Amino acid sequence: MTKILKLPRVTYFSSKDKNFFLFCGDCIEILSEFPEKCVDMIFADPPYFLSNGGISCHAGKMVSVHKGDWDKSQGIDKDYEFIKQWLTACQRVLKDNGTIWVSGTNHVIYTVGYAMHELGFKMLNDIVWFKRNAPPNLSCRYFTHSTETIIWAAKNKKSKHYINMPLMKELSNTGQAFNLWNIPITRHKTPHPTEKPESLMERIVLIGSREGDIILDPFMGSGTTGTVARRWKRRFIGIEMDRGYIKMAKDRIKEAKAQNKAVCPSPGN
Repeated sequence: MTKILKLPRVTYFSSKDKNFFLFCGDCIEILSEFPEKCVDMIFADPPYFLSNGGISCHAGKMVSVHKGDWDKSQGIDKDYEFIKQWLTACQRVLKDNGTIWVSGTNHVIYTVGYAMHELGFKMLNDIVWFKRNAPPNLSCRYFTHSTETIIWAAKNKKSKHYINMPLMKELSNTGQAFNLWNIPITRHKTPHPTEKPESLMERIVLIGSREGDIILDPFMGSGTTGTVARRWKRRFIGIEMDRGYIKMAKDRIKEAKAQNKAVCPSPGN
């Protein structure tokens, strides 16, 4: 972590044990100040560009899907350019054998995949996260959005990625680790509209990294990735633009306690 500490940018917060660092601002700008090849694993939950006047269901009521101006589409060309820019920034700081996990719905994930192919990432798997308790589709004109896709990729074609195969087999009743993960949506611990379940992040962190690895989340939100990383003795770097959410993240991560036994739920295959 020494290289990170030498950065000219002042961190929003750094832990006393120097195992997690939070930065406030634009991830593309901040990552440009990082040294190359300093991160073991990245989890990115970027804007899905959903906030364009649609509706959803929350607590049995019709609500707007507006999550914030950061989630508004700027048009196909600008959206793609933004995706390619942050992926390029992530690829630069990823170690030679590092991996990246990117979540998304159909609104963004195909564009992410195309950009990753163009940048030379090595595509490892697409994981389908099945949300069996997803909110219903109130318009009755479409299927209920009950899945998200997570792209798992290595830095480049020469990368020798890490995977915790014993744990993957343990999570399956068949001896095969399927790419369909049956994990319910859990009640949010914070007001962040796109907070991921800790059980989902726990599986990704435990399968994709080792103790002591440095995990980066360039769209940290309210800190689920960092909370899980600290719990499982990984080091963490989080970047977030909103000061309200980054404060929530700091508090959650500081309160996380180390855990020694995996408690990942069964994927339900």
